[in-house]
Amino acid sequence: MSQHLKTVRPLVIASIMASMAMVAIEATIVSTAMPQIVTQLGGLHLYSWVFSSFLLTQTAMTVVFGKLADLYGRKPTMLVGIAIFLVGSVLAGFARSMPAMIAFRMIQGIGAGAIQPVALTIVGDLYPARERGKIQGYLASVWAIAAVVGPMAGGVLIRDLSWAWIFWINIPIGLASAAGFVVFLHEEERRERPSIDNVGATLFAACIGAFMVALTNAGTSVSTPTILEFALFVICGALFILQEQRAADPMISFSLWGHRPIAACNAATVLSGMALMGLTSFLPMYVQGVLGRSPVVAGLALTMIMVGWPTGATIAARSFHRLGLRRTLIGGSVFLPIGAVVFAALTPQSTPLFAGIGSLIMGLGMGIVSVSSLILIQEIVKPSERGSATASNLFSRNLGSTLGAAVFGAVLNYGLAHSTGTAAVTSDQLRQLLGSVPGDPIVNAAVRLALHQSLHLTFSSVLMISIGAVVSLMLVPTINLV
Repeated sequence: MSQHLKTVRPLVIASIMASMAMVAIEATIVSTAMPQIVTQLGGLHLYSWVFSSFLLTQTAMTVVFGKLADLYGRKPTMLVGIAIFLVGSVLAGFARSMPAMIAFRMIQGIGAGAIQPVALTIVGDLYPARERGKIQGYLASVWAIAAVVGPMAGGVLIRDLSWAWIFWINIPIGLASAAGFVVFLHEEERRERPSIDNVGATLFAACIGAFMVALTNAGTSVSTPTILEFALFVICGALFILQEQRAADPMISFSLWGHRPIAACNAATVLSGMALMGLTSFLPMYVQGVLGRSPVVAGLALTMIMVGWPTGATIAARSFHRLGLRRTLIGGSVFLPIGAVVFAALTPQSTPLFAGIGSLIMGLGMGIVSVSSLILIQEIVKPSERGSATASNLFSRNLGSTLGAAVFGAVLNYGLAHSTGTAAVTSDQLRQLLGSVPGDPIVNAAVRLALHQSLHLTFSSVLMISIGAVVSLMLVPTINLV
């Protein structure tokens, strides 16, 4: 950071929290408004792509912007990311068709792909490891608050204004955040002329985009387009590897990503991201469809993970400098399979409180592992590689979410088609069960039992994935922080 103009750390952190709040609340507020949006715009068959398109471009661009932050500096890259996100938000509010909405959500995703990794990289630049954990806890609380505030804010905006305002509300937040970075964040001037691997960036984005689209489609059915998408992924991946081997300054440093501590932490992050997706996707379905409770109760059971996450982040911040990062990582990761055991043990006679306890435990593990992994990765690389290293961890988390949606969706479908003691459950039967009045005795008990068996198989798969995350972190060597 520049010695001529002093960076004001608290106000920079406030700007970071504001920028991350835009991305965090967008993940929940849009889902609240989507029924009304699809009613006005039509295109119900494209419903899921409003969410998938955002995640696709966010994941594909995370690594690209992490590299650009190393080349051009954190502040200009962050400002570009905020600008792209706000442009996408403005356009999304004016969307008059579902394809247009999907396109504008992709623009938002590109901006989010810059905001998240660069924000965490700035924290790594400003704070030493001993202080950084506490700041990461603050940032984790942003996501917890967004999970609660987003649906309520969405409901109020739809009721009193229009659905366009769920996107336009980002404008004042984004402008305030950008102003904070301009005024309070100051970096050393970069005199060298950076070399950009444009071909590598394009091939990487195409490779990851094809892979995520293929995974999304494979979660429902395997068809000729899905096979072609996987083929495109393989071709672009091979071309990308060839390009990176000959590029003067490659988009991805294979030596960096293959470094044992980084590889182990990122592998665990992929697996924990998969487990998180299994929980967030299917726990509400179990509470509603099997336990027969209302959507509000199902939401409360899931929300407990947002209580555990910032709590776990705070525990990690206060523990790793005494216990060491490796012990903190492994000890925190054990909470993941413990929480998954609770879900695997759920029965139709269980209470939502029991499910909520499992969410809380798994949230603790997620908070400890995410903060500790990020601190470790940022500390073992040079400052000039911190953006790329941080982006690799966030990329792994997003990739895990996408893999989890595809894998656990396939497990659920398999379970519904091969339930013991009943015929295959159709989507109409499942929709009728989830849409029934809680406690309605008329609903087919056989369908409820089949859903229990299928989700038990899904939660057992989450348990296996969680154990894999623990094993991955056991490969992390002991690292002493200065």
